[in-house]
Amino acid sequence: MRVVAWGLRSLGRQPLRTALSLAGIAVAAAMLLDMVMLSGGIDRSFSDLLLVRGYQLRLTPKGTLPFDTEAAMAGASGIVAALRRDRDVEAAGAVLGTSLYARDADSLVTLFGYGIEPEAQGLYQVTSGRDLSPGDTAGILLGEPAARLLQAGAGDTVTLVGRLDPQVAGAALGSRLVVRGIVRWLYDARDQPSVGTVLPVMQRLSGPTAGDRASLILVKARADDQVPALAERLRARFPAVEVNSAAELVVHFRQRLVYFRQLSYILGSMSLIVTVLLIATLLTIGVNERLGEIATLRAIGVSRGTVVRQVLAEGGVLTVLGAALGILLGLLTARYLDAILTRFPGLPAAFSFFVPRADTLGFAAIVLLVTGFRAGLYPAWLAARAPIAATLRAEAT
Repeated sequence: MRVVAWGLRSLGRQPLRTALSLAGIAVAAAMLLDMVMLSGGIDRSFSDLLLVRGYQLRLTPKGTLPFDTEAAMAGASGIVAALRRDRDVEAAGAVLGTSLYARDADSLVTLFGYGIEPEAQGLYQVTSGRDLSPGDTAGILLGEPAARLLQAGAGDTVTLVGRLDPQVAGAALGSRLVVRGIVRWLYDARDQPSVGTVLPVMQRLSGPTAGDRASLILVKARADDQVPALAERLRARFPAVEVNSAAELVVHFRQRLVYFRQLSYILGSMSLIVTVLLIATLLTIGVNERLGEIATLRAIGVSRGTVVRQVLAEGGVLTVLGAALGILLGLLTARYLDAILTRFPGLPAAFSFFVPRADTLGFAAIVLLVTGFRAGLYPAWLAARAPIAATLRAEAT
């Protein structure tokens, strides 16, 4: 504690210089924290998003990722029935995604439609009203953007139309459906107007070619440790479809956004370099200004080790104060940066680039403390090697 108090007194001798240095360290620490959150936040956020409803596996048309294309799997009901009979599968449900339209006065508005099996769904959370029940061919779920666009709520009736006939500029298929509830679609982009019906209704609205088809089949294993083995078994059992676990989808997603990770590594390294230069420069200037004091302490019996610890303590105090300010600044700037990056086209609105976690904050704090300690090594070495007699003569003259 005595060494820390000495470090605080030393920093207080030049308050303006110390304040400017703390500001610089805080900015560098904030950048480091944001880059650490960015590098790990992409994987963690996407993984949490995929597993929010507990479905660890996705089956899609061969060679595609979920909703990556308009391709669909034939014989979806047979695949789902086979999956539900599997001893390691807790739940399975098919999803069909397609574009459709809704009547709004005398015009049509474009929507995205999900055909779901309500008893096994992992795409939405009900925010008001109630969920669809299996076999409810007269009900519909509206996402919040779709509800605003159609000015409809639970209990209202909306008219959906499917495939348009370009020769008559009209709808070949249509349905009047009652809104059962308002939901939040987990994987929708920001302000994407989406609706959901039971799978047979959406298949019918998609046109006669849809048949027993699905864009995606969600699978929930009974235990997380069974997922890798179950995925391999499903690949062998259904060779005509693509089987991906949540971990594998995270890898695909990471490859698409690899430039964000590269950016985080570059900017994080730059922030550490700036931190080292700031702390080392300030401590070196301070040591040079106090060489006479240091020589006097050495002359009256203070050991080199004590002098080294005092200089390192000064660097540690500077680092801790700057890091504390930097963490607060980093959390504020992360929210602002996240709001910008999440507007990237095609990203789910629920996705986040910057995910503050205890391990992230702890890692950034440890890196900063180690950096501050290393930055103080050279000034401490200068202080320890200062010649006592020569320094005292120089001070006296």
